[in-house]
Amino acid sequence: MALEITASAVTQLQEKLSRLKGEIQKVIVGQDNILDEILVALLAGGHCLLEGVPGLAKTLMVRTLSQALHLNFRRIQFTPDLMPTDIIGTEILEEDHVTGKRFFKFNKGPLFSNIVLADEINRTPPKTQSALLEAMQEFEITYGGQTYPLDRPFFILATQNPIEQAGTYPLPEAQLDRFLLYIRIGYPTAQEEADILRNTTGTKKPKVEPVVNGEDILQLQGLVREVTINDDLIQYVAELIRATRPDTSTVSYVKEWVRWGAGPRAGQALILTAKARALFKGRYAVTMDDIKAMAYPVLRHRVLLNFKAEAERISTDDVTRELLQAVARVKGLI
Repeated sequence: MALEITASAVTQLQEKLSRLKGEIQKVIVGQDNILDEILVALLAGGHCLLEGVPGLAKTLMVRTLSQALHLNFRRIQFTPDLMPTDIIGTEILEEDHVTGKRFFKFNKGPLFSNIVLADEINRTPPKTQSALLEAMQEFEITYGGQTYPLDRPFFILATQNPIEQAGTYPLPEAQLDRFLLYIRIGYPTAQEEADILRNTTGTKKPKVEPVVNGEDILQLQGLVREVTINDDLIQYVAELIRATRPDTSTVSYVKEWVRWGAGPRAGQALILTAKARALFKGRYAVTMDDIKAMAYPVLRHRVLLNFKAEAERISTDDVTRELLQAVARVKGLI
């Protein structure tokens, strides 16, 4: 009976997911893989870092997602003068008009929302960036010795511009690791660009309807963890993550180009997002394709290259591609 209820619930929720993506695509042309990765992160209960040059609709994509969800949304424009209290909140002095007594009341900041767009996160100093750490990892905020839980679901999507680095503060590795996925947004195809010009320069404005609520998201996040993955794939993920570390890797490519490898959190992220992708695709078991697809956004910010790799324009995606093949070869999967 429980299986029947679960199967019925999954079917209904998956239909809502398809409608959710359809609502977003009323505004966003193309970027199918990017939308899939964002929705996978939402299902897995993690946060996303979106990187792309200006004009690729990063902010519009997040705003459209928020419009298609029955959830609270706040946008924070990160600037060099932004303070931690500007995002987490601060205490204000109030007076009880009946007794005349004064007291401090915590005034919640924009982080107390279901979906938070941290726009141009690398333009604010480390002190303000670090204010996000507790919220991202613990889903709570501590101020004045008191802890305030955040509403669930809680989803941070941060953006950054990779080409204009003047006056920026690169995110430290410890904070990068808190992002479940690091998603790179590229230029649209020729046909997609023509469609964008056609759709955005006229009078017609598409209306996005909210189709998924917070309870649906929490149910989906619970179902993600029930998706099965066999022991062989778990072992493959473990060996893949260990192979990213130069001191323990047997892959010469890694020893030549990598300075630091990924930690255990990368393996957890890869399995969890592979499960989310399987559910998103209508399956209840993880396949090798799920792991291969999610390995790139999971490892992109968790594998640190050396100076030689940067000089030779070797990217973390190149390393991930080589690792996927090398480990699969050793396991006899190719």
